[in-house]
Formats: sequence, structure tokens, C-alpha cells
Amino acid sequence: MNLADVSTVVLIILGLLILFVAVWLAAAGLFPVAVGRCAERLGTSPVKSFFVGVAGVVPLLVAGTAIGNVAPNAAVKVLSFVIIVSTILTALIGTAGLALRIGQGLRSARDDEAPWLRVRRGAIVLAFTYLTVVLLPVTLVAGFGALVLTLLNRTTRTTVTS
Repeated sequence: MNLADVSTVVLIILGLLILFVAVWLAAAGLFPVAVGRCAERLGTSPVKSFFVGVAGVVPLLVAGTAIGNVAPNAAVKVLSFVIIVSTILTALIGTAGLALRIGQGLRSARDDEAPWLRVRRGAIVLAFTYLTVVLLPVTLVAGFGALVLTLLNRTTRTTVTS
């Protein structure tokens, strides 16, 4: 392995970490209520969120992979791609709640004038923890579960109050 190979690997990893931070900031900007509820959910019941995430992520990824492997034409392969990518994006949106939760624990005097700084601080810390590789799937699965529970709770609450 020469220096060019090492540089390639390091830059790919740094690019992915920056991408995670950007997606979490975008999710917090686009869906602030959902991300805030995911942060609350991950703070109060992280284990429940993880197991709901496992129950949702595993079948979706298996189905997406299986459909892609046996697909006879390109349209069905695109469907498998959409299933897999939407599962990952849903997990990333839920994990933005975890980034917000971490950022809320790292208070700053500027939080009142720029609340997005909480998400950025938490996202940077969370992205660095992904260098251990073990936390990446755990947090993504928990984020998926937190978002699913948040959306189900919102639907239930809306139905009850209507």
C-alpha cells in the first residue's frame, strides 16, 4: 500500500463523515419537529428505538437486496435501489435526532441565537464516533426506530384528538 492508497482511503472516510454531518444538518433544517421528537425519543427510550429499528431495517434491507438479486429487468432493480436508499435516508433523518440530543448536552452561549449549532456540534461528535465502525449500524438502526416511533405516535395522537 503506497501513500496514494492511504490518502484515498483517508479522504473517502473524511468525505463520508462530512456527508453525515451535512445530511443531519439538512434533516434538522427540513424536519425540525420530527428531529426534535426523535431526540426526545432517543433520550427517553433508546433501547426500544433500537429494537423497533431492527424490526424495520432488517426486513427492508433483506427485501431490497433479494428483489435486486432476482430482478429480471431494470425497473425492478430500481425499485430495490429505492427501498434500500429510502431505508438509509430514513435512518439518517432519525439519527439527526441523536445528533441533536448530543448537541443539547454540549451547551453553548450561542445556542439561543443559532439553534442549529446544537445539531452541528452533536453531528461532529457523532461522526467521530463512527470511526469505531461499531456505532455506525447501531445508531442508524436506533435512529430508524426513533423516527418510526415518532411518526406512529404522531399518527396516533392525531387520530385520537380528531
